[in-house]
Amino acid sequence: MFELKQLSKEAIPAALEKALRYRLLNEPAEAESICLDVLNIDPGNQQALVTLLLALTDRFGKGYAVGVTQAQEVLTRLSDDYERAYYAGIICERRAKAQLHQRHPGSGFDAYELLREAMSWFEKAEALRPPKNDDALLHWNTCARIIMGNQLTPRVAETVELPLE
Repeated sequence: MFELKQLSKEAIPAALEKALRYRLLNEPAEAESICLDVLNIDPGNQQALVTLLLALTDRFGKGYAVGVTQAQEVLTRLSDDYERAYYAGIICERRAKAQLHQRHPGSGFDAYELLREAMSWFEKAEALRPPKNDDALLHWNTCARIIMGNQLTPRVAETVELPLE
């Protein structure tokens, strides 16, 4: 329908700054659009990929049609093992928070499972982290506090006994 206009390579740093600003202003769709423009001319730009992933997860639970699949696809494009583990944890943590916010039946159990998965990713990231980077530990602690503060528990497996004939 429309042919999108292409950014110049020289405009990438300023565009990424704008994307960050839009995220901070709680305008994730605008940040996402900018990142897609950057990635159109520089597909491997790690800063654009991280900002895009965060913009996508900013929209979890807010009624936008943004799926986890999109964020996970971006995750696979990150080149650093630490960042892949760390941002996999971020995706799970943000999904859990969205579940808690929705408050539908079973959301506490779903949130618990997602938070535990996030904690597992943060543990993997912790083992790979660069010196003086404790971000994964901070998020692990946040997940633990959410679980404890909301008294979340794992789902109890129901056993159904079928009558023998």
